[in-house]
Amino acid sequence: MSIYLDNAATTPLDPEVFDAMKPFLTEDFGNPSSTHSHGRKVRAAIESARKKVAELLNCTPGEIIFTSGGTEADNTLILGSVQTYGIRDVITSAIEHHAVIHTLETLASFGRISIHHVDLDEKGHVDFAHLEDLLKRYPNALISLMQANNEVGNLLDMKRAGELARQYQAYFHSDTVQAMGHYRHNMKDLYVCGMTAAAHKFHGPKGIGLMYIRKDHKIGQLIHGGSQERDMRGGTENVYGIIGLAKALEIAYRDMDAHTRHIRGLKSRMIDKLRELIPGVTFNGDSENPDRSLYTVLSVSLPESDENDMILFNLDLQGISASGGSACSSGASTGSHVLNALYPESRRGAVRFSFSKYNTPEEIDLAATKLSQICGVAV
Repeated sequence: MSIYLDNAATTPLDPEVFDAMKPFLTEDFGNPSSTHSHGRKVRAAIESARKKVAELLNCTPGEIIFTSGGTEADNTLILGSVQTYGIRDVITSAIEHHAVIHTLETLASFGRISIHHVDLDEKGHVDFAHLEDLLKRYPNALISLMQANNEVGNLLDMKRAGELARQYQAYFHSDTVQAMGHYRHNMKDLYVCGMTAAAHKFHGPKGIGLMYIRKDHKIGQLIHGGSQERDMRGGTENVYGIIGLAKALEIAYRDMDAHTRHIRGLKSRMIDKLRELIPGVTFNGDSENPDRSLYTVLSVSLPESDENDMILFNLDLQGISASGGSACSSGASTGSHVLNALYPESRRGAVRFSFSKYNTPEEIDLAATKLSQICGVAV
């Protein structure tokens, strides 16, 4: 039996999404920049998809720019805001995604910016008192804080962060790649200058993402060439990807309440089963607090053992796909920068299980049992 519990890395494509994409892989093949009928038909489909995304996020179509994914979107928003607004100071955290961390480190190495890390509490949440202190010292800064951590699942209070950004005239960018499609976003109710998403995190296709760019905080483009995407991103559009992203987000919003209940139940079941089966098991971040943790992610902390380095390999041998941290860092020998930042002295093993609407309670029970056996606990 094969069990896929690495949905924070990528999710399976929803069949409804594939059906929506299929015509644009076959008969509707025109270049959307062409003025003939083949091109016009495809252009209309792109703009219809943009309008649908904007309706779901409660913003204007002109505030939605399609990209190749979350990494490009994060790079564009960070580089564009620094260049457009002459930003010299950036406030971020030590547990951001590498798409943010590495971009900021590159800018800092060129002397373009200074990086200031906001304090985190013992669970890994942003210390808002320290964030405000940093904003008092560095007004007009760029704040880059993710909504949901991809490894431990901690949630940021987006509204509170946005209000502080507004108060101190800061540019607020948030990587919402793990949260998009799992929570509703009302951009009329949030002060966020730039936000990012990737379709493959909510059962859409890989290779397509989006930027929300607040209409009164426009930035310069990253990819030069043609005038596609409102002059923001040169290059022929990924048409079927855009169609797939819009359909996947539409389905996510349509079925969100039912899927949230189902997945929350799976996560709670996994916590209970692991507590029952593995003495000394704990959970990284704030995983046990449903209001402050992403319901699709559970980061498990296992007792120290010489076998911990082989946990993922042994799970894979049992047909269970999970992660030790972020899939974007797979193959790295330095371990998880998130776990190292939160638990610098720990020698415990870590497994990240992440769930989707397609997982079942039976899969959860079997995965927990197999993990306990791998850890040497008789079941």
